Amino acid sequence: MSTFFSAAPNNIHSCFRSHHNSLFFFPTCVTSSVSKYQGSHQRSSSVTFKSVRSKHNRTSSQNTTVFGGLNSSRFLHTGFEKACSKRQSLIMSSGSHSASTATLSQNQVVGVLHLVVSLGIILAIDNFLKKAFVAAAIKFPSALFGMFCIFSILIVLDVTVPSVATSLMKFFQPALLFIQRWLPLFYVPSLVVLPLSVKSIPPASGIKICFIIVGGWLASLAVAGYTAIAVRKLVKTEMTDAEPMAKPSPFSSLEAWSWSGILLISFVGALVNPTALGTSARTCLPFLLASTVLGYIVGSGLPSEVKKVFHPIICCALSADLAALAYGYFSKSGLDPVLASYLTKVSSNPGAGDILMGFLGSVILSFAFSMFQQRKLVKRHAAEIFTSVILSCIFSLYSTALIGRLVGLESNLTVSILPRCITVALALSIVSLFEGANSSLTAAVVVVTGLVGANFVQATLDKLQFRDPIARGIATASSAHGLGTAALSAKEPEALPFCAIAYALNGIFGSLICSIPAVRQSLLAVIGS
Repeated sequence: MSTFFSAAPNNIHSCFRSHHNSLFFFPTCVTSSVSKYQGSHQRSSSVTFKSVRSKHNRTSSQNTTVFGGLNSSRFLHTGFEKACSKRQSLIMSSGSHSASTATLSQNQVVGVLHLVVSLGIILAIDNFLKKAFVAAAIKFPSALFGMFCIFSILIVLDVTVPSVATSLMKFFQPALLFIQRWLPLFYVPSLVVLPLSVKSIPPASGIKICFIIVGGWLASLAVAGYTAIAVRKLVKTEMTDAEPMAKPSPFSSLEAWSWSGILLISFVGALVNPTALGTSARTCLPFLLASTVLGYIVGSGLPSEVKKVFHPIICCALSADLAALAYGYFSKSGLDPVLASYLTKVSSNPGAGDILMGFLGSVILSFAFSMFQQRKLVKRHAAEIFTSVILSCIFSLYSTALIGRLVGLESNLTVSILPRCITVALALSIVSLFEGANSSLTAAVVVVTGLVGANFVQATLDKLQFRDPIARGIATASSAHGLGTAALSAKEPEALPFCAIAYALNGIFGSLICSIPAVRQSLLAVIGS
């Protein structure tokens, strides 16, 4: 025992000297070392005593004590060394973890800045083109012109300086993923204010519009699909793999809780002071925007079986309408004024819907990057893609005009639903070329058409026996634009490139032909106005 107390203090002192700032570590050192001493002392004493007991009992007893003490001292020293070494490893590991955390946070900051800059540039280009076209009194869609310019620049750079074209694609990738991630949200405002849009529409006319939406969607899908199959049989071009397309990240629980907090705080704040931000539209903007975003996040997390009949965009619109209804009830202002504040269409006094629809121009600009990324695919299957899209687009416009006249739908309502199969951003640009059109109805009809396609497109394609990914992709995008594309590509990723191409080209070609005065006059003649 004397040997233990003569050896242990030196080791304890050594341990304290190495870790004088880690007092909580000392009991572990002592406990571990003492337990190792006790076990070592017993084992070494027993072995030594048995080996010499028959010859030198007294001497062996002394030797056992000596050797046991030396052995236990060695074990005690080793225990302290291991414990201290373990402590040093923990410190090094902690430092490494801190460094990696710091690096991760720096990367996150850089990523956010990259997104803000890239998205800001696209929004700035869209805003500049809008103002320039208004100043020049040009009716052609400004975002479509910008898309052509960006696509042309990328093509020229790809031929002359490919590395620059690749760098531009990488630079704008965060903005493109942001637009892709939140794309359905930009359609929602039209559904949210649908109660206001349909108030002036007679019920009989509403039924006729629903008939045209469903029947027109099915007819457009069949025309595009069968055209693609017929052309495929003629050209016999073999399928090749498309360029891989990055996918946006899923929604996190942190995002859901953050938007929930914004919704609650801003809702209470608006009730306390309805004009805290100057106008009721600005004051209601935070909680109406938060309710819209939160509805989309919740809807996106629903089981796939539920989403077949309850699309996330429906959940999104209902969430915003419920928030508007609750605010109208508690503030005693009613639902209609709140919905009017949601989409004011006044740039100096924007609502939540105006903020979301402000991204529609950037959606069109982003088409340039999608088409450039799939340029090889477009070139290889140009015959199928362009023939199907052009015929489907012409059929959609003129069949809608004809059916509207046959069922006796009012001419102004028929004009408003002409671009039912074209994405919202370009559909609004198209109806602005006609006088007397209801743009709110246009946007609502386009979104409803997309919802019909999103829910029934896959089953319908199977019933029509469209097996070719090209035919399935083109038929879907030409009849149900973005929402149908999202629904099909989620289950059939091989059809996504053709969906994306047809989705863009359908809107582009529709805008081009409707910008021709002779085409507009012919459509009006078919309508009978």
